[in-house]
Amino acid sequence: MSKKAKVILTEEAMNIALDRLCYQLIEQHDDFSNSCLIGIQHKGALLADRLFRKLKDLNPTNYLEFGKIDITFSRDDFKTNFKLQPSYPTEINFLVESKRVILVDDVLYTGRTIQAALHEIQNYGRPHKTELLVLVDRHFNRQVPIQADYFGIRVDALDNSYVKVDWKEESGTDRVLFYEKERE
Repeated sequence: MSKKAKVILTEEAMNIALDRLCYQLIEQHDDFSNSCLIGIQHKGALLADRLFRKLKDLNPTNYLEFGKIDITFSRDDFKTNFKLQPSYPTEINFLVESKRVILVDDVLYTGRTIQAALHEIQNYGRPHKTELLVLVDRHFNRQVPIQADYFGIRVDALDNSYVKVDWKEESGTDRVLFYEKERE
């Protein structure tokens, strides 16, 4: 069986979703004085960087701390994978103690990546509140009780399907692809 790709978010639609997410964050966090934005390495960090730049463009006087966190060694499947997963640097130069943390990832699927990120964030203090922002919420197949506070698009995808986010920084184009197993 092969998989066929379908574009579910074009570059234009992605930009609209990112703008909407920024306005939702502004609505909830006002001037971001007690908030921070943390992207999960690798693709969540690309999304968080994009959001951070858009938020700065919308209001340059807001003070928003921004960081990137690597969860490679906190994953519950780290020792069970047969191939070594790449790690990326954690870039957080602030404490999250008593702050509102906006945790960012590209796709929410089983929730295990988010679970690992929540574990890693504890190394930087105890947040007042942690919110989750994702570009794509896969909606089904959650294995841990985690849900997104903000999402760009919700996709009803079963286990045999796959969602992939392409970023200009890596592939030259912004888009979200949906792969569904074809019948023979």
